[in-house]
Amino acid sequence: MDILHLVDRLEELFNESRPIWLTHSVIVDEDRMLDLIDQMRVAIPEEIKKAQQIIAQRDRILAQAKEEANRTIGLAREKAEKQMENNELIQAARSKADQIVNQAHQEAGMTQQEADRYVVDALANLEGQLAGLLNQVRNGINTLQGDSYLTSTPPNAGGEEDNGLL
Repeated sequence: MDILHLVDRLEELFNESRPIWLTHSVIVDEDRMLDLIDQMRVAIPEEIKKAQQIIAQRDRILAQAKEEANRTIGLAREKAEKQMENNELIQAARSKADQIVNQAHQEAGMTQQEADRYVVDALANLEGQLAGLLNQVRNGINTLQGDSYLTSTPPNAGGEEDNGLL
């Protein structure tokens, strides 16, 4: 399940909770809250798997770029050897081979930089999402811990029916 969907459900649970009169606290359905927390625990590893897939994709792109660079260098060497047969074109062939090799190195470097930028952006986005989620979970925990004084009051003190809420 998508972690953002779970965060939305957590927010929905909070919004549906009953406020405690004259406080900033609310009464939350404990079972639903614990269920959402369990689902988040399952979903977060999925987000980590996505990050690992992005890293694997980056490594694959880098390997392809290096392979292409090596192939281009090999082609450049073959061309240079063929042109060496003709003494008049030896200098031009060396120059062209150097140019092709430099271009291949530049293209490989640019491809690697683009792949690195993509991975950094994706990981930064994931980090932001996880930080927001962690902040919301901490706020929920802090809110619930702030309401711990409710557990010290006797049940049904006002003659109300116990409905199983915190």
